[in-house]
Amino acid sequence: MGAGAASGGAQLLPEVLAFSSSLPLDRALLKEDVIGSLAHLIMLARTGIVPRETAGRIRDELFTVFGKELPEEEDVHMAVETLLTRALGEEAGMLHTARSRNDQIALDLRLHVREQCALALHELFLLLQELADRAERERDTLLPGYTHRQRAQPVSAAYYLCAWGAMFQRDMRRLHPPSDLPLGVGALAGTSLPIDRHLVRKLLHFGSITANGLDTVGDRDFALDFAYGATRVLLHASRVATDVIDFATSEFGYVTLDDEIAMGSSMMPQKRNPDLFELIRGKCGRAVGNLMSLLVTVKGLPGGYNRDLQEDRQPLLETGPLLVSVLRMLRLGLGRVKFDGARGRAALEDGATAATDIAEALAQTGVPFRTAYKLTGALVRKCAESGVSLSRAPLQLAQQIDPRFTAAVLGAADAVASVARKKNAGGTSRESIEEQIQFLRERAHQAKSLMAHTPRLDALLRELKEAAL
Repeated sequence: MGAGAASGGAQLLPEVLAFSSSLPLDRALLKEDVIGSLAHLIMLARTGIVPRETAGRIRDELFTVFGKELPEEEDVHMAVETLLTRALGEEAGMLHTARSRNDQIALDLRLHVREQCALALHELFLLLQELADRAERERDTLLPGYTHRQRAQPVSAAYYLCAWGAMFQRDMRRLHPPSDLPLGVGALAGTSLPIDRHLVRKLLHFGSITANGLDTVGDRDFALDFAYGATRVLLHASRVATDVIDFATSEFGYVTLDDEIAMGSSMMPQKRNPDLFELIRGKCGRAVGNLMSLLVTVKGLPGGYNRDLQEDRQPLLETGPLLVSVLRMLRLGLGRVKFDGARGRAALEDGATAATDIAEALAQTGVPFRTAYKLTGALVRKCAESGVSLSRAPLQLAQQIDPRFTAAVLGAADAVASVARKKNAGGTSRESIEEQIQFLRERAHQAKSLMAHTPRLDALLRELKEAAL
């Protein structure tokens, strides 16, 4: 084969071929490339463009490439074609009838993204299910909720777990697989041959076909969508990891890490480091970089295919496995994190985090909330000056500020009661937590359903092997 050579021209310089080759990366697309070729070949046979006997020999040979070493070619497409030509001679070239590498790679990448979406949805299903199960067990474990990394209001560990789950369930919307088939538009303008794009669409289980060839071969929106969706999942994983990292420190102490995931120091024998969660947080940066790389590659390109688009391989092919591995490790790690209920309760004992509850209790007596807020603020300062915790503020001291303070109002400074009182949707009460847990379970099953309805590569291979020519 004339690897990389212009039509009818000489071979490329080896240095130029090495520089321009994407094979080291897109050999990972071998299965996708074979699947696309099989569907295209079946269509060529059924439309009479390629004789059935020839198509049968090509199909048989396509299934043998998985056990062969790919030759050094420009890309995975040419590597496969070279293997077919070695085995079948000139008739192997019939496979490329009515097809360009431009629409071929557009298909391979969509098949890849679709597979990675299914894998990620499976991991999201497992993670959401794990968070819901864990939340059920941690409803009575209390600790402070934070804003500005300052203790704010009492919450439960279950509330944190549901908050983490709420982030990940939103990510499902961004992991919908590509639904339009690009194959059949050729280099950019289609073909004069009587192909049937809808037949290929059905064989590969796509919902529609792309509308315009010039747009199709230069389109990487599906890649950008996936890279953004994956990045957002990893941003959420990074935020969860930061909570765990902070809470595992002696300064917080709300969680401990099992020995199976805690790592030591090469010099300090007392250390139990949250390396797993730090790595989860760190790997998020790679996803952000991949998204930026894709955005910059596409920016400013003219219509149609341009070789710049070959630079989509590294960021796109890395993103899916990165996403799946982080989700898997996060689920594994969270399952080995233990909440310290005693330490959490101790952080709430002074009642400071229930200051809002006192203001709301005062407002329920008819005091305008802004006034109640200011009076409670004055009480907080008075307690601090007197060395008294808010939860033990004497009624006499409170009434020096305003006689509308009562024992019942001051009694609101109780963490357990504070958590139980917030029965509004999205609040911290047991009833609200139960609703949130149920919501996470529903979303988990939606992720499982989306995954189950996403066509998978191995199943496609089996179908195409048995499909009539």
